[in-house]
Amino acid sequence: MAQQTETLNVEGMSCMHCVNAVKKSVGSLPGVSRVEVDLMGKKVAVDFESDQVTLDEIRTQIEDTGYEVV
Repeated sequence: MAQQTETLNVEGMSCMHCVNAVKKSVGSLPGVSRVEVDLMGKKVAVDFESDQVTLDEIRTQIEDTGYEVV
């Protein structure tokens, strides 16, 4: 297993609904073990198994939820 931690800059989050939407969406991906959202800092930290999910898939999931990864 290849555990990775990445922090992404995410624009468009403005409230706790946004936080919960991102956590639920990204957390549903296989191999994701932790999702932390910093609303004020506009950051999403993700722990994941890189042999089960890629960083690009995580980015796409966030964008599909309605937010922009910059």
